[in-house]
Amino acid sequence: MKSFKRAAAAGAAALCLSGAQAQTLLEQAAEHRFQLDFHVNDAALAKMLPAGWEAVIAAQGPAKDANLRMIFIDRMAIMGADGKPASPPTARLVYLAIPVKQTAGAAVGQMIIHGITENAADAPGAFGVYQPASAAKMSRSSSASQGVVTGAEDWEFAAAGGERMEVHVEYERGPAVKGGAEVKFFQPADAAKYLLFKTEQAIDIMRNPTTNPPDHVRKFSYKAGGGKIAALFDGTEKVVSWDSFPWYVRAVSAP
Repeated sequence: MKSFKRAAAAGAAALCLSGAQAQTLLEQAAEHRFQLDFHVNDAALAKMLPAGWEAVIAAQGPAKDANLRMIFIDRMAIMGADGKPASPPTARLVYLAIPVKQTAGAAVGQMIIHGITENAADAPGAFGVYQPASAAKMSRSSSASQGVVTGAEDWEFAAAGGERMEVHVEYERGPAVKGGAEVKFFQPADAAKYLLFKTEQAIDIMRNPTTNPPDHVRKFSYKAGGGKIAALFDGTEKVVSWDSFPWYVRAVSAP
């Protein structure tokens, strides 16, 4: 996200402009993602949000009860607004995002409250919350036999402050559903500012106790906590959805 960081810094004033004005494209990327939806301690989560904002918790559907998303991202092709490869053109990271709304207003979207990135130049990033990784590893593999595709993913990120997010998962790939949206991502330190993420994606919900799709998760384990995120992962957290995004195309713009 180095090009994203430079463009966002150069256009910082644009973040404060009215959404009625033309959007300024900052970055484009093609990604693979693996996402875990959690329900974590509500009081601990509330302390991570700025005054006047609260978590949005769905009462039904695949995101039921989720108040936090842990998203592991393989940024396979990063391009600037001009469509040319960024430097570097690939990157790996993990971040924590909260679906949010204004307590006494109409604004809704998401807020990235923490992240660990293998590229030190991406920290603290446009949202001011990324830490450079002291350890960053990713392994993804897949195989096919008689029409059945199986896969395995290992992600490991750690930061110098003790923060750690890891996942190991083995699965059978299921049919993916196409989706997409345009979502505002607000800055935790100044929620009057935001960036727009416009996405097209394919999502494979591999396990979900609410919508109860065929369970395609064969093996699974995770580790999370330490440092700034210790209170969120105190042993009472619960995974409520396991989601794979075999392709995820994202355009980031300033309003």
